[in-house]
Amino acid sequence: MALLRKINQILVILLVLMLYLILHSRLLKAANHRKYLGQWKRLGGIPARKMDRVIPVVICASEERMGAAMATINSVQGNTDANVLFYIVTLREAVTQTRRYVEETKLKSIHYKILEFNPMVLKGKVKPDSSRPDLLHPLNFVRFYLPLLEMSHERVVYLDDDVIVQGDIQDLFDIQLKPQHAVAFATDCDLPPTHDMVRSIGMQTTYMGFLDYRKQEVKDLGINPNDCSFNPGVFVADMREWKKQKITKQLQKCMEDNVNLNIYSSAMAGGVATPPMLIVFHDKYTVLDPLWNVRHLGWSPNSGYPENLLQKAQLLHWNGPFKPWGYPAVHTDRWEKWFIPDPSRKFSLMRPKSKK
Repeated sequence: MALLRKINQILVILLVLMLYLILHSRLLKAANHRKYLGQWKRLGGIPARKMDRVIPVVICASEERMGAAMATINSVQGNTDANVLFYIVTLREAVTQTRRYVEETKLKSIHYKILEFNPMVLKGKVKPDSSRPDLLHPLNFVRFYLPLLEMSHERVVYLDDDVIVQGDIQDLFDIQLKPQHAVAFATDCDLPPTHDMVRSIGMQTTYMGFLDYRKQEVKDLGINPNDCSFNPGVFVADMREWKKQKITKQLQKCMEDNVNLNIYSSAMAGGVATPPMLIVFHDKYTVLDPLWNVRHLGWSPNSGYPENLLQKAQLLHWNGPFKPWGYPAVHTDRWEKWFIPDPSRKFSLMRPKSKK
């Protein structure tokens, strides 16, 4: 009888232990659930489909303009809750500086990949005759070679490094492209409030300002010189259509033709990267909301836009020689808001010395 009582006591103890383990397991699961729920709330309750969706943004970062590219990235990141993946394209000698600029500043939290561009693809395709040598920089032609970059997305956003984004990049990314259109650009004939400044600084808004219509080869293109031009510094690209239509091959053909025939002088309004895109995408692009490329801010150090337009603008673009990190320039306060000092101190702002 004593042995039987002992066995019963052991069984009771084992039963109590089992009950304890079951209860502990359930309490642990409940605690983990509350923990994950707390994390979800801290993320702002963003739906899973938005958290999973990636918005790829391509931007070039040259060694001499590194701070500009980082300001653009900072402005994009600071105005969206989207999952943005930045493809930062640079040359081999600037890879280390690019990585340091990101990792040693507030940008270390962004999602990014550094891609190295091989300038050898441009051999024999660019004439060294520009009145503005910066326009001949190899990275100025990265936009032509998007399929060559190490990325796989159906759609990408391309941004020049002299822009500041004030809107949510998701709105730009989500534009509906028309059937068989590979890209969306902002047309130079939109946004009437900018026309007065455009005329005052002698900027062109038609193909006449970009192509040499004295050449028979240009006339043979069949493009009306009064057709409205567009700006290729900000665009959304459908990569499936781009590859299907062999856009890169068409752009390269334009560059080769120019080397041989000089159909678009680099001294003209569009430099050397705009004319090939104007030719290839003539009447084959979707029009962006003009507020997504309020430009020409860099064409005059004196003429600016009214404050109400600057506030409405989703994107500000300092295309032209007077950049906001240089001096003189206009609306620099809106650009400096997003500027991040270079930890390597290679990039610095040009500002007038303060009067004592």
